[in-house]
Amino acid sequence: MTTETVNQAPAAPVKQLKTNRGLLKYILLSIVTFGIYPLVIMSCISSDINIIASRYDGKKTMHYCLLVFVFSWLTFGIAPIVWMHRLYARIGNEIKRRGISYSVGAGTYWGWGVLGSFIVVGPFIAMHKLFKAMNLLSADYNVNG
Repeated sequence: MTTETVNQAPAAPVKQLKTNRGLLKYILLSIVTFGIYPLVIMSCISSDINIIASRYDGKKTMHYCLLVFVFSWLTFGIAPIVWMHRLYARIGNEIKRRGISYSVGAGTYWGWGVLGSFIVVGPFIAMHKLFKAMNLLSADYNVNG
């Protein structure tokens, strides 16, 4: 084995991340599973962003189940707001770092997710943008690592 072979990084990651997140699937499976599917999909997103971005930004996103079942009620609902803000910001930073042409960030959460709730469809647009951003990041990670 030569030193060139040893020093080269693998072309693709060992684990392939899901790239099939979608809003319609999220809504329908949320209804069918009586609210269990949102826990699953957000848990996957929190794990996937750690896999994708942790070695570059040195951060770790708290697992969604820990947030929901422990910190949500301890902080009277403030922890999920802060968590979502940080998640959107982290995803936006990673998208910029990887050079993907898609716009998402903390402003997306506050604009569409919070203020958009006054027009009812805003949170759905925010979730769609979150799913699309994670699909793009996951696809890029599956190819480039």
